[in-house]
Amino acid sequence: MFLIPLLTAAVLNGTPLLYGTVGEILTEKSGNLNLGVEGMMYMGGAFGLGAAFYYEKLAGAATSGPVAVAVALAAAFAAGAAGALVFSFLTVTLRANQNVTGLALTIFGTGVGQFMGQFMREKEGGFVALSNALKDVFQKSPFPAALQELPVVGKLVFGYNIFVYLGLVMAIVMWYFLARTRAGLKLRSVGESPATADTAGINVTRYKYLATIVGGGISAIGGMVFIMTIAGAVWNHEGLSGEGWLAVALVIFCLWSPLRALWSSVLFGGLMILYVRLAIPFIPGQLYMILPYVVTVVVLVVVSMRQKRENQPPASLGSAYFREER
Repeated sequence: MFLIPLLTAAVLNGTPLLYGTVGEILTEKSGNLNLGVEGMMYMGGAFGLGAAFYYEKLAGAATSGPVAVAVALAAAFAAGAAGALVFSFLTVTLRANQNVTGLALTIFGTGVGQFMGQFMREKEGGFVALSNALKDVFQKSPFPAALQELPVVGKLVFGYNIFVYLGLVMAIVMWYFLARTRAGLKLRSVGESPATADTAGINVTRYKYLATIVGGGISAIGGMVFIMTIAGAVWNHEGLSGEGWLAVALVIFCLWSPLRALWSSVLFGGLMILYVRLAIPFIPGQLYMILPYVVTVVVLVVVSMRQKRENQPPASLGSAYFREER
């Protein structure tokens, strides 16, 4: 059946976008607009792959798959969090322009990721890649073969790598945190009106820093997931090109909702690989590739026309908070 392979491919291709999107949603809910997602995903991909590669090299025959996954996740998160920390210091503490700082982070992060990848390649004298056995841990399903071989349900439910299921749990937890917890309510109040939140005794600076740093780390994990799964666990300088910008567009498309990001990332993942699965001879592949952006623009126009408050971005998004002007 044509639809099942297309849907499974859409889920796999959309998973890196899900991490990038949910991370940026958390950041933007605090009122910070971090356009450096592309750079953080590059750093996450390079450092995540490097951590797993050198762990395997050091451990040798004693290499543990779960430990390798944990090491890659931790390294990717730390790399993205470090980039987001720099962004937070410049925009929250020094009150620099968020758009300019985010674009600078994209350039910086992309450069750092490519430098790290090239450094590993030159040090190792060739391509930096995991062993086939360790690749399977990152790319194959953690469920037994009996479940994966079930008709229809097997591939659609049990046939994905572990990061798909972790991403599902992460999005649900993020939704619950933002919508149902006191800390999430305070964070959203900071994004809507930092002056009001400050008056109510909420530490605006702390919430902005924490949301941006954690959001940056989550976005960077998306870069690691892309390298380890879609790119075959081999470093490629151009492998991540455009993923971060798609994640930023997806934040708008899913209207700043982690739950909507679940199906939206699958849709975008399907649009990204549609030219491979449903090639039409007289339609250039480049037209397929711009579909996610076209759909985002259409949604943005429709949302702007409907003017529903719950579908709008945080009121203070992209604006620096000056306590003296409260």
